[in-house]
Amino acid sequence: MASQSMEIMAKALEQQVLQSARMVEEQLDKELGKLERMDDDEMEKLKERRMEALKKSQKQKQEWLSKGHGEYKEIPSEKDFFPEVKESNRVVCHFYRDSTFRCKILDKHLGILAKKHLETKFIKLNVEKAPFLTERLRIKVIPTLALVKDGKTKDYVVGFTDLGNTDEFSTEVLEWRLGCSDVINYSGNLMEPPTLTQKSGSKFTKVEKKTIRGRGHDSDSGSEDD
Repeated sequence: MASQSMEIMAKALEQQVLQSARMVEEQLDKELGKLERMDDDEMEKLKERRMEALKKSQKQKQEWLSKGHGEYKEIPSEKDFFPEVKESNRVVCHFYRDSTFRCKILDKHLGILAKKHLETKFIKLNVEKAPFLTERLRIKVIPTLALVKDGKTKDYVVGFTDLGNTDEFSTEVLEWRLGCSDVINYSGNLMEPPTLTQKSGSKFTKVEKKTIRGRGHDSDSGSEDD
């Protein structure tokens, strides 16, 4: 009975794969058909649109780089936090302490993601140099990542609870978690974490957008006035 059930499941999966492949093939055929029906003027306009999109993309990339995107850097004091989050739409700020080993683990992953996701600024701030900000954001657990969008703290990653409760989580898992809060452009499946490379003992909790304050509204990080 068990073997029959497995065979049925395998056939059903095979049918789904074949159906998906047919759908992709049909879509490609449609796109190729459109290209074949285009005249020279339409092809030229298509090339122009693609060139404009490429130029716009390059301009945006240069703008991000000029604002410090593409690198994972430490800001010297809490006063620097506010201008940093004001000039960039999306910011990941690591509140760390030198004596906390897990902060060094996060540093490694954040350094990789900073280079990959130019659309987001990645910074770190020593909590011992930021008593006002740490108190204001009610940061109790180190490490904590504050995820900022449009000058407002939208979400937090507190410790490693959302990362599988293990020190050996992968960069891909952290990337997925940041994608869940829309603080980076994530191209994978947000419905489940990339656990295939994780050890069997790793456990993931359901991710919900929340604040440490336990309130439904956002924390305003764009202004020093509260």
